[in-house]
Amino acid sequence: MALRINDVAPNFTADTTEGNIDFHDWIGDGYAVLFSHPKDFTPVCTTEFAAAANLSEAFARRNTKVIGISVDPVAEHLKWKADVESYGKADMTFPIIADDGLDIAKLYDMLPAEAYLPDGRTANDTATVRTTFIIGPDKKIRLMLIYPMSVGRNFDEILRALDAIQATDGKDLAAPADWRKGDDMIVALSVSTADARHRFGEVEEVFPYLRKIKAPA
Repeated sequence: MALRINDVAPNFTADTTEGNIDFHDWIGDGYAVLFSHPKDFTPVCTTEFAAAANLSEAFARRNTKVIGISVDPVAEHLKWKADVESYGKADMTFPIIADDGLDIAKLYDMLPAEAYLPDGRTANDTATVRTTFIIGPDKKIRLMLIYPMSVGRNFDEILRALDAIQATDGKDLAAPADWRKGDDMIVALSVSTADARHRFGEVEEVFPYLRKIKAPA
């Protein structure tokens, strides 16, 4: 069955460039970004890993761990890591999971369960392994993004979405289109306007179903 928003992210153990991990234990009590790649030493993925490496402090400020996954063994990841750091001019401080058996790719529906991949497979054989997950402290999936081979991920959007998820988690609020931290927020439909004014102060009622408030401090 396909994974959906608010499903518990499947747990797994795996070898990584920083040793063996239990995924849920590794996440701990914060958020996590899991982003997958079809193969090491591929051009778009190299730029993506470099972008993530340059945002290590931004993710840390958001109490968020980053972990990559690629369908090659750890030894290949470590060789590729040098290229990523050379290209990005930044240390890659997050681990890369080895998924050369495609167990995690199948567990997370990145590939069909019955997929057969030939020996000597290329990135084209694993093209669907281009998924990004944001996972909450409760280990539930908050966001899924799937990219084609030819389109590099927008890490600014990943950070923006992470901010919105954290700003609305467990609150009766939503983030409008193009929301950025500090922008006005939307009151959930489950909250009456009168209750919203009691809880949040001033409420701008654009429509009866679209009410805005200043972002809580």
